[in-house]
This record gives sequence, C-alpha cells and structure tokens, in this order.
Amino acid sequence: MRIDRERARRAFADYVAAYDPNSPRIALKIAHTYRVADIAARIAGAEGLSAEDVDLAWLCGLVHDVGRFEQVRRWNTFRDADSASHALLGVRALFGPRERLGVPVGGTDAGMPRIRDFAADKSEDELIRTAVALHSDYRLPNGLDARMRTFCELTRDADKADILRTVDTDTPETLLGCTADELLGSSLSTEAVAAFDERRCMLRNERSQPADFLVSFCCFAFELAFEESRAIMREQGYIYELLERPFGITEPFRREGTRHELGRMTREMHTYLEGGAS
Repeated sequence: MRIDRERARRAFADYVAAYDPNSPRIALKIAHTYRVADIAARIAGAEGLSAEDVDLAWLCGLVHDVGRFEQVRRWNTFRDADSASHALLGVRALFGPRERLGVPVGGTDAGMPRIRDFAADKSEDELIRTAVALHSDYRLPNGLDARMRTFCELTRDADKADILRTVDTDTPETLLGCTADELLGSSLSTEAVAAFDERRCMLRNERSQPADFLVSFCCFAFELAFEESRAIMREQGYIYELLERPFGITEPFRREGTRHELGRMTREMHTYLEGGAS
C-alpha cells in the first residue's frame, strides 16, 4: 500500500480545522500528532521495514489520536474515565459515517468513512483501525498476527515517546487538570510507587494523586517494544525532566516523601535507560 503523505497531511489539517485552534488542548494534540507520525516512521525505519510500511507506520501515527479532538470539544478533558474512550472516538471518526460535526457531507462520497480522505487504498484499513483502537489500551490482546502486532506496537511506542515531551512544553492545567501549586503539594500513591518498582505501566485507576500522573508517564519506558524507542527517550531527556522539574517548575515538591521517591525514581530511570539494568 502506497501512502501519499501530502494528501494525508491535508486531510488531517482539514479535519482539525473544525476545532478551536486557540484551545491549548487542541493545539497540544495537533503538534503531538505530527511528532508521533514522524517518530513512528523513524522506529519503522530502524526496524528495517519496507519504504511502504514506513509510510504506513507514519499514517498510523498521524491518525492515532483523531478522537482526542472530539473528546476535547465535548468534555474539555483528556481523561477517558471522565468522558469517553478517545480511541473509540477515533475509530468512529475514521471508519464510521462520514460527518463533519454531526452534519453529513454531501456529494458522491457522503456516508463513506473519513479514512478515505487520508488514503485511497482500502487494503490496510483493518490494520489502521486496529492500531487506532488499541493504541491506548493497557495491554495488546492475544491473537494479533505478527504484522498487526508490529504496527500496533510502533504506534504505541511513538505515542508514549512523545507524550513525555508535553510535560516539558505544556502546563499542568492543560495536561493534568490541576494547578502547579496542587501538583507541588501532591503526595504519591502506594499504587504509583508499586507500579514503578514492578517496572510496568500503571492502570488508569491506580492514579489518584497529581504526581501519580508523572510516574505513570515515566513508566511508559518499561514497556517499550523497540530499542529505537528507548534510544529516542534517551535522546529526548524528557523522562528525567518530568520527575525533576515537570512543566519547567523549579520549585521543590513540598512533601518530603514525594521528593524522596521522585529522586529515587530519577536515578533508577537513568540506570534503566542508559545502563540497561532492570
């Protein structure tokens, strides 16, 4: 399957044009989307995939978060638990009835899935649908064939790698829904500490404190599928910043226990990513 990247970029720009570009959350996700697409392509290239499959990985990255825009418009949040599954919203936007903010588009392609805006060829629709549907799941299901699993893992790794950037460039209000003061006064839950020590990603219901979200982002590193993904995290350095000075905040956390645990986690993450230790 050949991907026309310019066509896909235009389709994405047309899609997000219906949403408020002045909203910090919308602006964040537009920038995030383009970066995830590029990271997915880089990982695919490092894995030795064909040029066509590198383009397909790029496309999966480009469309992985289309559901976020409707989530923000309807609920003004990134939290699925407080709204709806953004992955499911994305699948509906791409593969459900073709609509623009609830108004069917006229013309010969009315009623067709919006994925045709991005790619004319239907041959990889099921792969793209699956990559979007599963990109934020806690675990991939058993039963995926090797090719499907590879593209799901590429999309998930690229998404995780770029999410860390947002903790360096955005605000706690935009990403976490709390103020900097609330973040600095936060404790860490026992569930967050346990997930880090078990070297696994956190479940959504294990995050109860603002600082837990920092740890949950950090834990992405433990479940990356590709060495190139780990190399990207090392190069970025954002994973260390989110524990030491999240959102550029230089004031210390007020609770001694929080400061101690985040300091320990920072040291152990350096060892994990740079030294290869478990």
